[in-house]
Amino acid sequence: MFEHRSAAMVQAGRTAAEAGTPDAGGVPDFSAELYRDVVDFASSTPGWVQSFAAFFTEAALVLLFGFLLLACWRARRMPARSLAIALLSVLGVGVAYSLSELLKLLVEQDRPCRAMRVATIAECPPLGDWSFPSNHSVIAGATAFGVFAAWRKLGVTALILGAATAFSRVFLGVHYPHDVLVGFLFGVVMTALLVRLLSRTATQLVLKLPAHRSHDIDEQPTVQLPRI
Repeated sequence: MFEHRSAAMVQAGRTAAEAGTPDAGGVPDFSAELYRDVVDFASSTPGWVQSFAAFFTEAALVLLFGFLLLACWRARRMPARSLAIALLSVLGVGVAYSLSELLKLLVEQDRPCRAMRVATIAECPPLGDWSFPSNHSVIAGATAFGVFAAWRKLGVTALILGAATAFSRVFLGVHYPHDVLVGFLFGVVMTALLVRLLSRTATQLVLKLPAHRSHDIDEQPTVQLPRI
C-alpha cells in the first residue's frame, strides 16, 4: 500500500510540473533548496526506510508524551515545585499547539509537496492544511523540553528524539526545513515561558493538595533537640 501511495505521489509531482506549477513563493531560498536535497535523498532510500520514517513520525510523538507522563508520575513523590513544573509542561504542550494552529491560519503557507516540483514519499496533506509552522515539530519541541525541565536525565533523550521527529517531517516531504526548525523552537520556548512565569504560582497550588501536603510534611527533616 505504501508503494502504491508513493507511485501516486510521483505521478502527482509530474503532473504539477507539466502544468507549470510555480515553485514555492515567499519561502527562503536556503529552505527550499535544502528541502529538495532532503526529499531527493529520501526518495532514493530503500522502501523499508521510507516505511519506518512514516511510522516513526507519529510513534515518536506518542513516545515523547509517554516520557512526559512518566516524568509527572515520578514528580508526584518529589517536592511540590517538581510536580508543578511537570504539570506546567503538560499545559505547555497544549498552549504551544493551540498557538501554532493560529499561526498557520495567519501565515497560510502552502505545503512544499504541493508548491514544489518534487515527488515525496508521503501523501501530501489537503489544501488548507498549511505548512508553517509544523505542528508535529511544535508538539515535539514542547514535550521534549517539558521532559527535560521535569527530569533532566530522560530529558536529553527526549530532546534528541524530538529533533529527529522534526527532521522526519522534512524527510517525508510534508514540511520545509524552516517549518520544523521554527516549530521545534516555538514549542521549546512556549513550555519554557510557562514554567518560568507560572512555576511559583503552580507550586503554591500543588502545596494546597491534601495528598501532597501530607507528603511534604513526611519528608521534612526531624527537629533536633539541643543537648542539655
